[in-house]
Amino acid sequence: MAKQENDLPLLGYVDPLSARPGDTLEFKVSSCCTDPFEARLMRSISADPNPEGPGIVEEDASQYFATAHFPSVHRPFQAGSYGMGRKDVKATPTSEVTLSAVINPMFRSDQTQTILAIGDDELRLDASGVATAVLNGHRVSTEHPLPLRRWTRIEARFAADEISISRQPVRQSSEVSHSTKTTAALDLTISGVPTVAARLFKGQPAQFFNGKIEAPSVTVDGRPLCQWDFSRDISSACVPACHGPDLQLINAPACAMTGSAWDGSEMNWTHKPSHYGAIHFHQDDIYDFEWETDFSFTLPDDMPSGVYVMRISCEKHEDAIPFFVCPPLGQRRAKLCVLFSTFTYAIYGNHARPDFKPSWQDQIHEWGSYPYNPASHPQYGLSTYNYHADGSGICHASHKRPLFNLKPGYFTFGQTSCSGLRHFPADMHLISWLHAKGIDYDIITDRELHNEGVRALDGYSAVTTGTHPEYHTSESLDALRDYRDDGGNLLYLGGNGFYWRIALHPEREDLLEIRRAEDGIRAWAAEPGEYYNAFDGTYGGLWRRNGRPPQALVGVGFAAQGEFYGDPYRRVCMDPAYDWVFDGVKSELIGNYGFSGNGAAGFELDHMDFRLGTLSNAVLLAQSVTRENGFMLVPEEQLTHLTNLTGGSAKDAMHADMVLTEYEGGGSVFTTGSITFCGCLPWQNFDNDVSQLLQNVVTRFLK
Repeated sequence: MAKQENDLPLLGYVDPLSARPGDTLEFKVSSCCTDPFEARLMRSISADPNPEGPGIVEEDASQYFATAHFPSVHRPFQAGSYGMGRKDVKATPTSEVTLSAVINPMFRSDQTQTILAIGDDELRLDASGVATAVLNGHRVSTEHPLPLRRWTRIEARFAADEISISRQPVRQSSEVSHSTKTTAALDLTISGVPTVAARLFKGQPAQFFNGKIEAPSVTVDGRPLCQWDFSRDISSACVPACHGPDLQLINAPACAMTGSAWDGSEMNWTHKPSHYGAIHFHQDDIYDFEWETDFSFTLPDDMPSGVYVMRISCEKHEDAIPFFVCPPLGQRRAKLCVLFSTFTYAIYGNHARPDFKPSWQDQIHEWGSYPYNPASHPQYGLSTYNYHADGSGICHASHKRPLFNLKPGYFTFGQTSCSGLRHFPADMHLISWLHAKGIDYDIITDRELHNEGVRALDGYSAVTTGTHPEYHTSESLDALRDYRDDGGNLLYLGGNGFYWRIALHPEREDLLEIRRAEDGIRAWAAEPGEYYNAFDGTYGGLWRRNGRPPQALVGVGFAAQGEFYGDPYRRVCMDPAYDWVFDGVKSELIGNYGFSGNGAAGFELDHMDFRLGTLSNAVLLAQSVTRENGFMLVPEEQLTHLTNLTGGSAKDAMHADMVLTEYEGGGSVFTTGSITFCGCLPWQNFDNDVSQLLQNVVTRFLK
């Protein structure tokens, strides 16, 4: 594939995102430069580009990876999902060839959209929406475009003396057909690689379909040549064939989609797969760029646990590739473990926010921030907080591509008076604080929690989250719960955490799935009947609706959403038994400053709720002084325009609760209930009340 005009000059990513000593990381780089590119290893301390704050701070780590140069190679990538047969087919019929499928088109593209193809022969939708079939240069088309978002059965028949195409709305008896007589015998030979939802041109896919397809079939002389039932083996990336070759799914189209038979009688595809015989394909699906590995790095045994950045540069261009080094399993090197939320990073990966302004480039240039924003470069694939071209929500995520917002110096909000950071760069405020205070730490990610369970946390006196541990599997939640119940001390230093349930693909664990089912702050809403994850058959959406509200794990849960600003806390617990938490805290209002939202309690707030799992012995230490306007109660807390689940007013429910809870097994949980809390830590060179308060808690927990 040739270089595209909008390809960025130097980009890279790493697989996997986290590793332990002895594991090997593979770095994949696309460089449009002529000279070789340089790779040098740095340890990341701070990722905030704000010149009024700590800035981007990195330490040389060349003792573990010697700076090296590698040839520049431009590496293309291809968006668009489709199915491809695992082997060629060939037939020489004597009487007829039939191509058919049941389709639900979702989008009028300015390009042809292939439904089903074998070699150069295909069934397709033209740009106008007219269905056309082509066999060996002969073609036939419907007279009128097919309607969008309606199920229609399309069948094209090529016989020796006649070709015809019919369209029939599903669940209606009417059928419209169009036929053409031929004066010469047709060549009915058909051969090539069968594909669904795209066609191959010189081995490269094109003409991607946007919408749902079910029951694609090619028959010759009345016998099936290729036939697939998409309700079979739904969780797999390969559709077993009813006839012909199995169909490999490329770029992760959405499976377990309601098909033409779905009537609302069953919401769980595992109970009635026949109603879920459709796959939803998109021209902009992207899973794995499949770039070749430019160089690899096996982590040495003496490499400290921490956050590292492989800095690549060539000519005047640069990029940064972060990764996470965990200690050897079962060999902790510190008392404190920091949990990095790489599932959440991937789910938000390349989030193109609707409030992005090109004018932000002025601040990016002034600060030396990360220069690229997904809103300006959507061709690199967007996040599960965005939509496909056909208007459906993106439900899959992966780290196997460059993720702009997983870079040091990337800011999410460019129209604030603070740093405007979220996710990875915001979490690095905590790491910079640990370095400033001389507190040793190890790190792990939620990938290790998922794979290794509570073993990943064995022996740590305390485990802390970052600012936004939002997306979890049941395995990662189980690990945190078991650590707490076994006597561990957990610090939850964020907001809107432990909120959405995700599933990992059984064959490709780097592929994540989110179904935004009923309730919650949602970037898009899953269609009725499509609430259950295709990857594992579990009910998607909020953990709260799966019987595991955040309050049951950490004592607080999501309550209010606002703009990117924050307010201070006020101490409410005057019991002398908890004076140690506030030792050295000088102000009545705690955290009316900060590099995230200009306040400690902001953007997304969590509160206590005894009905949802907050223990009766939980101690409310402090509560946010939330401004009168600017926050909304989250949907799952609302009942009507007048009432909500708390029984009080919406204003009374919209606050961040700083809570300390002791559990029967001897464990404790400290929570801040706010995404912006950690943004206060570097304020005034780490000398402030929020910093002091957290140091008090960490010191107590580590003892």
